[in-house]
Amino acid sequence: MTGQALVGHGRLLDVLGAEVERLTATAREAAPDTPVPTTPGLTIGEVVRHVGGVYRVATGWMTEGRRPAGWQRDPAEGQSGEEYLREGFAALHRELASHDPAEYAAGWWPADRTYGFWCRRMAHETTVHRIDVQNAANRIVTEVDEDVAIDGIDEILALWFGQRLPMIGLSGTFTGSVGIRTGGHDWIARAGPGETVAWRCSAADTDRANGLVTGPPMAVYQWLWGRLGHGSVTWERSDDSIGQFWALLRLATR
Repeated sequence: MTGQALVGHGRLLDVLGAEVERLTATAREAAPDTPVPTTPGLTIGEVVRHVGGVYRVATGWMTEGRRPAGWQRDPAEGQSGEEYLREGFAALHRELASHDPAEYAAGWWPADRTYGFWCRRMAHETTVHRIDVQNAANRIVTEVDEDVAIDGIDEILALWFGQRLPMIGLSGTFTGSVGIRTGGHDWIARAGPGETVAWRCSAADTDRANGLVTGPPMAVYQWLWGRLGHGSVTWERSDDSIGQFWALLRLATR
């Protein structure tokens, strides 16, 4: 699967900015030591710190031309978690906004070493963690627009299932394919011994997969990221193939 996003660079920059605001607004109203069930072991305050650190790593990749050897991992003395996050976001946004999305930028995904890759990755990183914080704070989870959710589905299948799993040496124990269908788009994810691949496909191809997962884009997006339970989407045909696929995604995204 190619790395090209399904929505434009400017749209993803807007999403990134809006999601930072939602995340910080929710975190500000909640106790920082509130546990976050969808990221076991972390609190709301630690999720805010994590996202601020991820922004610094991404900016380092782009400005240094390689994975940064070091970065500010925690707020400075006297700096709040929100200030740490916003400072990291400001530097990240300046870097992304000042370059063409097709321009080369170092990164860890061979299929897409561009500024566009980092914009897409940071938009979805922030969106998923905003959902985490809203859930932990018992707030209504803000809907993700359909086009953004569909792009996020494409990204997790290509980047995390198709790339991250081979990077860490994990694959399926048996060969099985799963079709994912939502919002007029279809994908196939296939896993087997030594293989984890995913690609965009036609509805006819999806109909031939061992298993099929369908649902609204927002539900499928959250389910793929482990943020919603299995009842949020519909499973058809092979439960074993779908179960293996979902378990592999949990290993890829932990």
